[in-house]
Amino acid sequence: MKYLLMICGDESAAEHANDGCGGWSEEMEQRGVVRGGAGLAPPTDATTVRVRDDNLLLTDGPFAETKEMIGGFVLIECADLDEAIEIAAKHPAAGYGTIEIRPVIDGPPPEAH
Repeated sequence: MKYLLMICGDESAAEHANDGCGGWSEEMEQRGVVRGGAGLAPPTDATTVRVRDDNLLLTDGPFAETKEMIGGFVLIECADLDEAIEIAAKHPAAGYGTIEIRPVIDGPPPEAH
């Protein structure tokens, strides 16, 4: 299964951004679970896109005003949610922020009802 780990934190998390991952990346590469990932520019650099009644609406900044922001992401592939939790818990950001784990839908999305 593939999972997206969204690395979240508040403004103080930026202090940790240059600390690296303390060997986490190397361990996960050796385990062969990492499929991609990257850090993100701050929300102040975001552009939000909406289309309503065929009108393109652009907004500078993030979609939602919140203290927590997504600072990066990692795409992993592992056996199940238990392993994804174990991998996320080892990430240094879990100690100062939050890591949200979401399953990646492979193939066509489920039909809406």
